[in-house]
Amino acid sequence: MTARTADIAIIGGGIAGLSLAAQLAWRTSQLALRIMVLEAEAHPGTQASGRSAANWEPAFGPPLIRALTRASGPFLHHPPVGFTAAPLVARRPILMGATAAEARLLPGLFALGYQECSRAEAIAMLPALRHAGFAAFLLDTVNADVDVDLVLQGFLRALKGSGGQLICKARVTAGQRLDGVWQLSTTAGPVAAAVVVDAAGAWADQVAQSLGVAPAGLVAKRRSAAIVTGIGLDDCAGWPQFAPVSDTFYAKPMGGKLMISPADADAMEPHDAWADDYKLAEAIEAMSGMLHVTVTRMERSWGGLRTFAPDGLPVVGFEPNADGFFWLAGQGGYGIQTAPALSDLAAALLMHEAVPAYVVEAGVDACLLAPRR
Repeated sequence: MTARTADIAIIGGGIAGLSLAAQLAWRTSQLALRIMVLEAEAHPGTQASGRSAANWEPAFGPPLIRALTRASGPFLHHPPVGFTAAPLVARRPILMGATAAEARLLPGLFALGYQECSRAEAIAMLPALRHAGFAAFLLDTVNADVDVDLVLQGFLRALKGSGGQLICKARVTAGQRLDGVWQLSTTAGPVAAAVVVDAAGAWADQVAQSLGVAPAGLVAKRRSAAIVTGIGLDDCAGWPQFAPVSDTFYAKPMGGKLMISPADADAMEPHDAWADDYKLAEAIEAMSGMLHVTVTRMERSWGGLRTFAPDGLPVVGFEPNADGFFWLAGQGGYGIQTAPALSDLAAALLMHEAVPAYVVEAGVDACLLAPRR
């Protein structure tokens, strides 16, 4: 079978792979790149990206992640002309309750941008709140829901608009570099590319090893979530996202119903993840201690794998021990909220350009993302 050819083959059609493909596509008017995205599943965004309860939350994550989130804000709030016909984000404040025993945690949250709000304000936003057990309430007013499907589709249109290709059901099984070109074996046939980008999410280390590249030490961790209905949830659409400071769960309206997660992070081998029903039950019980609600039905549940490097930061850049192999992995659950800036940074590194000034000004040091750092 004749190999498909590309200048850059991106392995993975989730938020990482598609956002990078779009950033490269927007550069093709000058560079004439042939870009190909190889997705193992039948559709892009099937795994972690399509299972995200995505927020744009600048107060969430370690400092470098928060910087990437801030840098991504202008794109998500005001996307380029033609990227989408509808808004990508919708404001959704986060309300947190703190018990007296958790007062020691408040200064750190204030430093991240949370504001203290009164008991009356908290009840006005969340009428079902069992407020008596909390000594203080905190509010993040800039958080926003992100429409993941619109984001993915916008990046995909940019790829296809430049003549790039998305090949689904194309799981990479092996590869080697011969005469300066990567020769890949995939379930959709052979592919030849000068540069390979490993954006395979939870499978990124497995992909690297199949190409003879040492793994980066990535660990996949499951996050469970469910959509629930019940007594007291009929009018929840306008509620903020809410959680106790103890982080035993978080919940927010989704599609007119309520999404809840136990905020679990259980390490496991890459697979098509499912929810941990026991932990979901614990989260629902914890929520019943915070709200005057009774959950009567779990409509559906799901699990997704968030992937972490040992230091918790993404791995972005050329592999120093393998010519033409580029990493874009380990977003650790922050992939959606950081995608615009992180993909722009990755495209710059891939094309040997300077890191975009707005990314640097936000406080991002690309050296901290380098493979083998």
